[in-house]
Amino acid sequence: MTSSSADRRVVVTGLGATTPLGGDVASTWAAMLAGRSGVRRLPQEFIDVLPVHIGAPVAVDPLDVLDRVQARRLDRTAQLALIAAREAWADAGLPAPEADDRSDAVDPERLGVVVGTGIGGVLTTLSNYDTLREKGARRVSPLAIPMLMPNGPAAAIALELVARAGVHTPISACASGAEAIGQGMEMIRSGRADVVVCGGTEAAIHPLPIAAFANMQALSRRNDEPERASRPYDKGRDGFVYGEGSGIVVLESAERAAARGARVYAEIAGVGMTSDAHHIAQPDPVGAGAAQAMTDALADADAGPADIVHLNAHATSTPQGDVAESLAVRTTFGDAADGVAVSATKSMTGHLLGAAGAVEAVATIMALAERTAPATINLENPDDDVDLDVVSGEARPLGAGDLAALSNSFGFGGHNVALVFRTA
Repeated sequence: MTSSSADRRVVVTGLGATTPLGGDVASTWAAMLAGRSGVRRLPQEFIDVLPVHIGAPVAVDPLDVLDRVQARRLDRTAQLALIAAREAWADAGLPAPEADDRSDAVDPERLGVVVGTGIGGVLTTLSNYDTLREKGARRVSPLAIPMLMPNGPAAAIALELVARAGVHTPISACASGAEAIGQGMEMIRSGRADVVVCGGTEAAIHPLPIAAFANMQALSRRNDEPERASRPYDKGRDGFVYGEGSGIVVLESAERAAARGARVYAEIAGVGMTSDAHHIAQPDPVGAGAAQAMTDALADADAGPADIVHLNAHATSTPQGDVAESLAVRTTFGDAADGVAVSATKSMTGHLLGAAGAVEAVATIMALAERTAPATINLENPDDDVDLDVVSGEARPLGAGDLAALSNSFGFGGHNVALVFRTA
């Protein structure tokens, strides 16, 4: 990154989400502040043959929101992403693509889309394989390929918004959504775009991936207590809760946002991306790669550990992962970690895989905008090996003045992404 590109500030002007807590940002954020859980017993009949019966499906069915004809042409991952993108675009106050007579219209050549996913259109893949096996090749949908492509959600958004500056789909497991936001920031910094719609999406609640994750011993089996199953940092945690959703943000150059008088939620000031090169599924036990990602993000933001007042942790509720992240935070922040209010919002949303980092970025931005850190629920018996100031019980005020916050996302394969945001 050159000094000239680093000087091009990037701000957040629009937010969108559909999650297990609500069908938009407002309802999701209100549920987080109230400490509500989106985890429940899954209604599908297939759970009876699985060891795990719980999950975190979206609170609002996308078929209740989208036009039926359009929805049938999109995998559920793209449905969720399109819903969140429409909310974010409207929230940013940007005009419809056809309104090219407005002074604040976005030039398609300066508009980008970056939407990540961890798994992609697996529901389309598996349902069409069932059709092939049961009814023959002629019954396989001609739309199956564009629906199952991992870049399908990003492409659907780009087609609707007429984005021509570049459309990208990072696939880095559970870090995908955060990586997409980092790439979006870099598109604007580098001068490739003025506005980028970016985030993550996932919709893979199906018996095959659930069975696979369960056999890895990655999922909680608290089938009789769904709302208490996701419990980051608690001694009784036994794995993450499988969820779905989407989070989208509109990033804009600060100059463009100021020129059109846009409301600015926050500045995205820094990104750090590293890899562990340790294990395909387990984190580095001391969190070295995660610590480097946070250190790089702080340096990119020209910030120090003492500047960060809030951290939205990756904190999946797995025994190894939570401790490794805690060690990484201590490595990065030292004694300054004592002044960081840590929230683990997966305690309420479950783990949204490729969408997790984007939804948690939205939560981090809202925490700065409203100067409030949501509480981590189900933390009843804190792990002695987690040496962090975890917000629990009730939401915590973050105080006045200029604030900065960090959002962590880590994924299978050793992907580490840290994002730094500042108050507007």
